[in-house]
Amino acid sequence: MKSRSFSKKIIRFFFVILLASVCAFPVSSQSNNNFPQGSSSGTTEMSERQTGVDFPYVTFTAASPKNGKEVAFSVQLLLLLTLLTLAPSIFILMTCFLRFSIVLDFIKRALSLQQVPPTAVLNGIALFMTLFCMMPTFKEIYKDSFKPLSNNEISLTQAYTKAEAPLRLFMFRQMNKDDSYLKTFCKMANVKPKTLSDIPTYVVVPSYILHELTVAFKIGVLLYIPFIVIDMVVSSILMSMGMMMLPPVQISMPFKLMLFVLVDGWGLLTQQLFLSVMK
Repeated sequence: MKSRSFSKKIIRFFFVILLASVCAFPVSSQSNNNFPQGSSSGTTEMSERQTGVDFPYVTFTAASPKNGKEVAFSVQLLLLLTLLTLAPSIFILMTCFLRFSIVLDFIKRALSLQQVPPTAVLNGIALFMTLFCMMPTFKEIYKDSFKPLSNNEISLTQAYTKAEAPLRLFMFRQMNKDDSYLKTFCKMANVKPKTLSDIPTYVVVPSYILHELTVAFKIGVLLYIPFIVIDMVVSSILMSMGMMMLPPVQISMPFKLMLFVLVDGWGLLTQQLFLSVMK
């Protein structure tokens, strides 16, 4: 009992000393703000010497047209924006890009290649080949349509007519020997033209698309024939050796690549594609 009372007295003594030290050295408000000790005070306000970024003030206003010219200009602007939206589809379907892209994809599948070359690379090759073949047509469109329109020499309707003519001529040249689709669409549209200029554009475009698909598939079939022969030879050899579980494609693909490289396949393919378009 005496030891317990003595320990209680010691605890009370240390508690009194601690309380006296706290009362003797009060904590200032400055030390609370700069916690931990030794840190510097800061502020979130921006200095007057710093300037912010100036953003442009953009507004959009709409007003009622005062005359017919303003209405016509609004309609022309709407048609121009629509044409820009459809520009990728027009470039793909009304040029030789469709033929090039399909044939390149056929050669990739005929070689039994899955990832090499990537589809983006093949589309890039088809794009620049199309630009090479279509450059005379594009120059004529720029000279007769875009440049006079930018100089305010012709109206938007006249520019559309002048830009349409070279593309129509290009499509007619590609369908020179095979005009079966052209006759079919003219019959379905109940159009009886006397000359090529009498055929409307909405008849020429689908006829040209189907013609390009047919030509591309014909080229693809001719490309497939030698590689199918290699697959048949390899598969027959594997069957005769009793290796039925071994995929023939895995063995025939190196032989296909060797044949394609030895005959300069890329050079022959691109040359024949150019000759099929630039007659």
